[in-house]
Amino acid sequence: MSPIPSRPERPQFGSSARRVRSQALATGSTREPGGGAAARTVEPSRDERRGKILVVDDQRNMRTTLAMMLRGGGYDVDEAGDGAQGRELGSTGAYDIVITDLRMGELDGIDVLRAIKESQPMTEVIVMTAYGTIESAVEAMRLGAFDYIQKPFSEQELIVKVSKALESRRLHGQVQLFAQEFKERYHFENIIGRSQAIRDVLTRVTRIAPTDAVVLITGESGTGKELVARAVHANSKRADRPFVTVNCAAITETLLESELFGHARGAFTGAANARKGLFEEADGGTFFFDEIAETTLAFQAKLLRALQEGEIRRIGENRPIKVDLRVIAATNIDLGTAVEERRFRQDLYYRLNVARFHLPPLRNRREDVPLLVDFFLDKYTRKMTKRAELADGVIDQLVTYDYPGNVRELENMVEQAVALSSAGVITVDDILPQTPKKQSRATGQTLADIVDEAEREAVLAALRASDGNRERAAEALDISPTTLWRKMTRLGITYEGK
Repeated sequence: MSPIPSRPERPQFGSSARRVRSQALATGSTREPGGGAAARTVEPSRDERRGKILVVDDQRNMRTTLAMMLRGGGYDVDEAGDGAQGRELGSTGAYDIVITDLRMGELDGIDVLRAIKESQPMTEVIVMTAYGTIESAVEAMRLGAFDYIQKPFSEQELIVKVSKALESRRLHGQVQLFAQEFKERYHFENIIGRSQAIRDVLTRVTRIAPTDAVVLITGESGTGKELVARAVHANSKRADRPFVTVNCAAITETLLESELFGHARGAFTGAANARKGLFEEADGGTFFFDEIAETTLAFQAKLLRALQEGEIRRIGENRPIKVDLRVIAATNIDLGTAVEERRFRQDLYYRLNVARFHLPPLRNRREDVPLLVDFFLDKYTRKMTKRAELADGVIDQLVTYDYPGNVRELENMVEQAVALSSAGVITVDDILPQTPKKQSRATGQTLADIVDEAEREAVLAALRASDGNRERAAEALDISPTTLWRKMTRLGITYEGK
């Protein structure tokens, strides 16, 4: 089909119209050029439809020809003869896409676009313009139009733009669905416990979540810091926006900076294309820094500036980019001590320590253990489609256990016990296999024990030689200060210089 003119005198049907009509018949749905359904219509199911489109144009010839093109492509199409009708129909939410001419009578395409985006922001709008300047199309894009198409245009160009708009509409719908599922999944019902400590945490979440205050969550590994962070986000005014998380301990400093801030093309070797950072991806939502204490002082300075100014600069660019996000940080390190030891910037600590949550270790809230066991037992028996219950006396053993890995360790123990249980009964040996292992070590050491002891002696020797200066000790061991800190934490080493 030849390109559509800007003001056709009359629709040229001929062989093209017959082809369009035959394609419509092949899809099981026919309509007359004016938009009325033929007497015999087979309506496809909602899942089978390629999309429902509203065409708005006060030029009947143009509107009819455009609608026939789209029906020939398998789309369900309605027509509106002026801006007022287009605004009324488009605001009902019945359409995936609205295609509107910009230049009409009393209400033009801009008015239609504004009304639809105010009432149905998920509906994608494509505007048509027949005027040589780009200003009107730019204004439409600024107001939320998905795209514009300039007359004259071909059938192929139209179908391509409609396909892209429909794909965008479907993706936005999936994002909304996932956002609702996310809120249900990470609401308070997943924070299990009846202890006073947990009740205090939930009370603070209900008070802090609706605000935009920066949140700092502290506690040992496995206590549920990320779960609390997600609960804060899910109950905030940013709940339908992204929740982006990064584990600072798992990424090197150079890569972390690139991941967060993004980079320009050619900023470093291998940067073949420009790339948005995670800060930009999280714009409007919440950014969760896990293990924030594992970052270097140099990186902390850049992070502080980003938080204070609300803007970032991609690596290799000087242009600032504004970002609007809420920051939640978590650590299993005492940041006050880290500040005293000059491993963490004091100004960043003050910037993060606005609304603080401290999650107690599981050994300090043993009354929550039975509830957690029931929760995880139900979860994994459903997941593995198995029936399993605790033998007599097992719950008493679980309550007295110290859980160095906290709730995460308990969950792993229950999952393993369900998998290993026989005849539907979980015994002490199924769920607490550590006990016999600890007893057997009196007569010998495993390879892991020997390696840990050697590392402990090497670290202590380096610390003694450097009088407790961790930077010098790390240099002597040929490792980074961050790696030294991780080893000290894992091996339980504390050393104060003279």
